[in-house]
Amino acid sequence: MPKPLQDQATISADGAPVSRYAYKASLIGAAHRFELTDHGLSWHLSGRSGTWPYAAIAAIRLSYRPVWMQSRRFRADIEHVDGSRLAILSTSWQTAALMAPQGRDYSAFITQLHGRMREAGSNAALSGGLGPRTYAAALALLSLVAIAMSGLFVRALTTGEWPGALFLVGFAALFAWQVGGFVRRNRPRAYTYDDLPAALLP
Repeated sequence: MPKPLQDQATISADGAPVSRYAYKASLIGAAHRFELTDHGLSWHLSGRSGTWPYAAIAAIRLSYRPVWMQSRRFRADIEHVDGSRLAILSTSWQTAALMAPQGRDYSAFITQLHGRMREAGSNAALSGGLGPRTYAAALALLSLVAIAMSGLFVRALTTGEWPGALFLVGFAALFAWQVGGFVRRNRPRAYTYDDLPAALLP
């Protein structure tokens, strides 16, 4: 059984709790590791490492990013004032057929990161969901698909193709459940340190 990546029950030398989070972005390579320290957000990934002071974090964007192997997958994109970016995912690759959820650890880490930034007096831009343009494009595509499916459904009814009509109803229900949830959760929004969007956390 794979060894858990998380080790949050760690105490620093001065007795203060230290929060850690790790995930594997792919089967190849080491895990991406993050730690909340007194000096800032410490990160280790792909042979590189560094520490970003909390006040130097310029922006955080939370989003819902499901994939075919894991429907409850969330992402935090963190931007430094110099334009550098880090991504933290709520899932981790374990085997070729298993992407393990780490929702509880991810939520705790992201919540504590926001708390540390607030204490440091950060003025970071906090946003959730997709960017406005990407979201508008997603809505337009969703509308086109709905119109096309409606046309096929009407044609199936008028020609007496009842099995086809039933198939379209089932497909539409599945499509609305999957894609509708993605669009609903990823509605563009701004949030504050005291009100993190629950829809964008596991």
